[in-house]
Amino acid sequence: MSIDIKLVSQLREKTGAGLSDCKAALEEAGGDLDKAVEIMRKKGEIKAAKKADRAVKEGVIALSGDNKKCAIVALACETDFVSRTDDFKNTVKSFADQLLALGNPEEFKTWAEGQLKELVMKIGENMQLTGFGIYEGEVIGRYIHANLKVAGICVLAGGSEAVANDIAMQIAAMNPRWLEPSAVDPAVIEKEKEIYREQLKGENKPEQIWDKIIDGKLNKFYEDNCLLNQVFIKDDSKKIKDLLGEAKVTAWARYVLEAGPSANC
Repeated sequence: MSIDIKLVSQLREKTGAGLSDCKAALEEAGGDLDKAVEIMRKKGEIKAAKKADRAVKEGVIALSGDNKKCAIVALACETDFVSRTDDFKNTVKSFADQLLALGNPEEFKTWAEGQLKELVMKIGENMQLTGFGIYEGEVIGRYIHANLKVAGICVLAGGSEAVANDIAMQIAAMNPRWLEPSAVDPAVIEKEKEIYREQLKGENKPEQIWDKIIDGKLNKFYEDNCLLNQVFIKDDSKKIKDLLGEAKVTAWARYVLEAGPSANC
């Protein structure tokens, strides 16, 4: 039967559930709003919907694949009591395996939404897929921090897996915003220069040396924020660009539980 969209909206406001769930419940209930609520309660959909508003600050990140193609998934939950269990870690790994097998992020997202609904009702905590991606290339470096909450991905054209893994670790640890200085938005650079000028005014530095000081500050800005300019965390006598040789970074990403890929190119 055809269900009035206004009735669907009323049920959604009443239960907090998704539109598709509300529509399905109303169709099963023959358009009876109260009966639809009862149906949803029996299925646990209202309970799951209410949990969806609760904060998710714990969870883990998992990888699947090899140094040619890999998938990454970040799944958040409410408590470390759940995130520390082998069952939860294995579940996230199975999500990464499924993403790799499907090879299609949109198809995976649809599949994951159905799985998460069941997990929420089974475990009793809100859970959210906070990030996922698939990476392919000549050489892929992967790194997940020991707490399973931060990860780095580096895809290289040329180079070795060891170098790619080192750069993935650098990405996870140092959170670069751009690959290199040329990738920085000129507006960002101008804003930095404006800040530096105001700082120099306050320090009463002679104007004739401002440009030299500003250039030095910009170099430090690039060193802090551009991956290739960063000092290598395992050897401070080198920068990341020194590790590459003839290789090139073709893609990279940093994942944290709450934000998905925080940077990539």
